[in-house]
Amino acid sequence: MRELIPTINEIVKYGLEPNLATSDKEKKLEKNLVKIYQLYFDIKYKYDETYFPEFDKTEYSDIRQNVTSNFKDFGLYKTILDIEDIDNLKDDAIGDAIGDAIDDLTDIIIDLSEIKWRIENNSLADGLWFFELIFYAHTQQHILDLLNYMKQKNG
Repeated sequence: MRELIPTINEIVKYGLEPNLATSDKEKKLEKNLVKIYQLYFDIKYKYDETYFPEFDKTEYSDIRQNVTSNFKDFGLYKTILDIEDIDNLKDDAIGDAIGDAIDDLTDIIIDLSEIKWRIENNSLADGLWFFELIFYAHTQQHILDLLNYMKQKNG
């Protein structure tokens, strides 16, 4: 897990700093998103039952604006709500939906920032517990959607 914080830092910088002058931003972002995905499978911790303070997400209000400044060509995309409904036969299926690459990266950055904050302010076990919880419940889908968007956009 030594790579976790440096990898998080490489991703969250796009939401913490506006107008970064970095070459190959998308390629570097893609590489680090894949690395976070891989690190998820290596999580090992002993649950820490200590009561810890909660992460304050209000400190991250400029993330979406910074992400937009760093990835000006990110935008909306179509998603499929039920990938197993090949013939779109389910009555309750809406079919396609709209995704937002800026929103995906913003949510990923907020989730990763909380993982980092918990590790640095609470405990390694608390941070890894939260990583496991939030990745499966939220972050994973945003990473998959964003990687797919980037692949489709860039060919």
